[in-house]
Amino acid sequence: MIGTAWAADAAAEHGGGGLFSDPAFWVGVAFFIFFALAGKTMWRRASDLLDKRAAGIAKALADAERLREEAQKARAEAERTLARAASEGEAILQQAREEAQRLQARAAASLKAQVALREQQALDRIGQAEAAATKQVRDSAVDVALAATRALLRDQVGTDRSAAMVDESIGELPRRLH
Repeated sequence: MIGTAWAADAAAEHGGGGLFSDPAFWVGVAFFIFFALAGKTMWRRASDLLDKRAAGIAKALADAERLREEAQKARAEAERTLARAASEGEAILQQAREEAQRLQARAAASLKAQVALREQQALDRIGQAEAAATKQVRDSAVDVALAATRALLRDQVGTDRSAAMVDESIGELPRRLH
């Protein structure tokens, strides 16, 4: 061992091969060449992988933005539809209220007309009943008057001539009274 150390000292003193004969130098050179070649390949692969991933993320972001815009458009359309439906519902409700008022007014007018018609019919019946009662009373009065006149004339006028006159007058009496 001592001999090997002397030999290394001697080689270092005499410049025995220098830097190119040092194995550490060649390991370092091999290390740098390996990383230059492999690093370049690995850098390309890593760069391609990162580019693909960035493209995928950019596409996902673009899709998300497009979906967001579509969702906002759909939401705005839904809000417009809801507003239209609410206004149409309000209009239908207003029309229903107006129709109910018209029907109520029509029903009230119809009821009033029916009451007036029934009242008029009742008044007509009363008038007919009064006319019938008046006629009946008049007919009864005529019949009583005729009977009284016959009895009176029979008692007062006893002759045949006066009986004929009385009979003739009595015969004309109903025609004149009715």
